[in-house]
Amino acid sequence: MTANRTGPPRGRMSRVAGTVLAAGFVLAACGGADDAAPQGESPQVLRVATSVAPVSLDPHGEQSAESALQGVVQHLLDPMVRLDSGEFIPVLAESWENPDELTWVFHLRDDAVFHDGSPLTAADVKASAERLIELDGPLAPLWADVDKIEATDDHTVTISTKEPLGTVLSSASLLFIGPADKIGDDGFWQQPIGSGPFEFDTFVPDERVTMARNDDYWGGPAQLDRLEFIYIPEISGRLTALQTGEVDLTTGVPPDQVSQIEDSDDIDFETVPSYTYYFNWFNAQEEPFDDVRVRRAMWHALNIEGAVDDLFGDIAQVAQAPIPQDVFGAPQLTPYEYDPELARQLLTEAGYPDGFETTLQWPREQGANIRPLAQSFISDWAEIGVAVEPLEKERAQWIDDLNALNWAMNLQTNSVGTGDADYTLGRLYTCEANRNGYCNDELDELLSSARRALDPDERVDFYAQAAQIIWDEAVGAFPMDLTTNVAQRQHVEGFTLNPNGRPYFHQVSVSDE
Repeated sequence: MTANRTGPPRGRMSRVAGTVLAAGFVLAACGGADDAAPQGESPQVLRVATSVAPVSLDPHGEQSAESALQGVVQHLLDPMVRLDSGEFIPVLAESWENPDELTWVFHLRDDAVFHDGSPLTAADVKASAERLIELDGPLAPLWADVDKIEATDDHTVTISTKEPLGTVLSSASLLFIGPADKIGDDGFWQQPIGSGPFEFDTFVPDERVTMARNDDYWGGPAQLDRLEFIYIPEISGRLTALQTGEVDLTTGVPPDQVSQIEDSDDIDFETVPSYTYYFNWFNAQEEPFDDVRVRRAMWHALNIEGAVDDLFGDIAQVAQAPIPQDVFGAPQLTPYEYDPELARQLLTEAGYPDGFETTLQWPREQGANIRPLAQSFISDWAEIGVAVEPLEKERAQWIDDLNALNWAMNLQTNSVGTGDADYTLGRLYTCEANRNGYCNDELDELLSSARRALDPDERVDFYAQAAQIIWDEAVGAFPMDLTTNVAQRQHVEGFTLNPNGRPYFHQVSVSDE
C-alpha cells in the first residue's frame, strides 16, 4: 500500500507566476460587498473580464470541458485536488492511497462546509462523480474505467476501477463537488451552492458572474470582498477598460498592441507559458480528408513559421506534438516541413491534381489572432489549388456544428485542462469519442494502455507512441503552442497562474490605487 499526498512526478510541468484574464465595462459592486468590508474601508473588488463567457455554471454536463466555466466554478465549488508546481495538492481530499491496482481511497477533510451551512461528506463526492459520469458530457470519458464509487464513511471515498487507472488524480482536479441532495434540482446550477472561497451572487449568461467572499471557508477567508467575472469579447474593449481602471486584469493582448500596455505606468505586463495550443482538425470521415495523403498535403502547404513570426511573435512557438510541450506526456516530434511542391505531389497521388473546394470553420473571438491565422492558412492552401470558404461562426453555433461533425476543417484553440496528456489524447482521439471522424484501433489501445498505467514513466512512453500516430496520420495540423500574456493594474497583489489557464483568486488582494 502506497500513501500519497502530492501525486506522482509530473515531468516537465512547471508553475507560472503571473496574472490573468480581464477586461470589460464598468460593473458596479452590488450585493454584500459593502457589508463585507470593515467599517470605514472600501471593499476589495477584483474585476476579471474574459473573452469567452460560460453559458452555464454546471461543471458536470455539456459545458464541463470549457475552461471559461472551470475558471469561474472553481471559486464556488472545490475540487478534490489541485495541480500546483507540477504536483497534485490536497483540497477536499487531504490524502489518498492506492491499496491495489483497482482501488483509490480518498480521505476527505472534516471541516469543509457548504455555503448553506451543511457539512460536505463522502456522499456529496459520490453523487457529484456519479452525476458527471451519468450526464456523459465531455469529461465523462476520463472516468470511463470506473466500476463503482462508494462513500465508505462520512469522510472516506473509495473508487473501484475495471482496469488500473493511473489518471485518477488528474481527473479529480476537475471534479467539482456540490451537495448530493441539491445538484439534481431544477435551477440549482443557476445559483449553485458549493464549499469554495466565494459564494454565488449573480449570473447573467454571456455577460457576467459575480460572487462574494465566504467568511467561513475552511482554507481561510479570501482578502477580496467581491469577485466579478465580466465578458467582453473585443480586445479593444478590454484594453480600454484596463487602461481606464474599469477592470483590473486582461489577457491575450495581440503582439501589435503590446507596446501600448507596456508603456503604461499603471499596468504590469508579462508573458507566461500555458497548456493552450492551436490545431486545425480535418474531418476524416468525409472526402477528401478520409485520405491521409490529402491531410498531409494540407499540413505541408502551411507556412507555419511565417505565421508564428508575422502574427504571434513571442506568444507562440511552432508545435512539436499534438499537445503543448509543458504538458505531462508531451513528446518532441519533428514539425512538418513547409513544402508546397510536396503538397501538390501528395494531392496528385490522392487523385486531386487540380485541388478541390472545401470549408474552414472557426469560432468568433476565440484565441489570439484566430481570424488572421485562418486567413493565412486559406491563402497558403490556395497556392496548392485548394479553395477554402471561410466560415466564422458565433460560438453557440460553432459548438453545435463541432459536436455534430458538421464541418470539413475546424480551427480552434484548446487547453489541456488537467496538464496530463490523457485529458486531450485519451478524450478526443479514440474511435468512441469520434470528435474528428478519425478511428485507429492501434491508437485506441495505446491510449487505453496509457490510462491504465500507474507508473508515470510507462504512461509517458505510451503517450509518445500515441502522439506519433496522430502526428504521422495528420489527424489535424498542429501549428503552434501558445503562451499567454497577462496585464494587470499594479494594485492587484498575490496572484499566481498555473499553465492550465484557470486563474484562482483566493489569495489575491487589491490595494488602493
